[in-house]
Amino acid sequence: MQALGFAPGHITGFFKAEVEPRKPVLKGSIGAGFSIKKGVTTKVKVTSSEKSGFKIATTGYKPDDTQVSEFVASEFLKIAKENCFLDIEHDIRIPVGYGLGSSGAVALSLAFALDKALGTNLSRTKIGQMAHIAEIHCKTGLGTVLSSYHGGFEIRTKHGAPGIGSLRKIRTDYSAIVICFSPISTRKIIKTELARINGLGGKMVSKLLKSRDQMEFLDMSLEFAKYVGVITPQMQEVINDLYQHGFKCGIAMFGETVFTLVPRSSESEVMKILEKYDGIIIKTEIDKSGARVS
Repeated sequence: MQALGFAPGHITGFFKAEVEPRKPVLKGSIGAGFSIKKGVTTKVKVTSSEKSGFKIATTGYKPDDTQVSEFVASEFLKIAKENCFLDIEHDIRIPVGYGLGSSGAVALSLAFALDKALGTNLSRTKIGQMAHIAEIHCKTGLGTVLSSYHGGFEIRTKHGAPGIGSLRKIRTDYSAIVICFSPISTRKIIKTELARINGLGGKMVSKLLKSRDQMEFLDMSLEFAKYVGVITPQMQEVINDLYQHGFKCGIAMFGETVFTLVPRSSESEVMKILEKYDGIIIKTEIDKSGARVS
């Protein structure tokens, strides 16, 4: 039996983390961001085997490790009806470690594919919770799974896994254009910076819930990044260039990554600005469907 799962990448502009609860499904973050149509597609092939096990391969962008995939696969093997071997292949279409939600998309796409391929028939909510627990356990993210699970442009209003955390969507027709320079370790930030930045993130959620304004979201994201201290001289140069041409922008949490939201009529002008810089440029639409079986 085989199956394909897909999960969109996701960009968080600002957040407030909640890491104190003991149960992983209760940990997470509130904040705001959006899912993108580029993401991770995972193919799973199941064969009968005397002893259960799995093999993981990746195409596209390469992750530093496969710990999130290993965790999800191991959890599904515990509930599989019989011993089997899993051939897992991730096609990763977003740079890893740049604040585009790659680990959350890996976990979700794998969980959806495994549920179908193994015939475990879990609820959609339970599939999402297994992916969320994997990210929390591996310390690769906090709110990405909840966001990527639902898709769209969202304000996360309650932390936790799908079925526990909640969000409100903002309707949008903008495209996202992103430039990535280098990775930043989410695990390191979670460990050292959370207490300092949580206060600002919480206030921003309350403010955005009132305005529901995507341009204000970009302003808040930039303010948040300045406060956290993640803007490098190279990023600042791009930010200044975009602003001089009338385009607001934000910073992806966490990566050396600048993004903007623009109408389609402005895409070519923004691309022309960004192409002067030595980074990975991604032009994509907002994914409004969320994680799913392909």
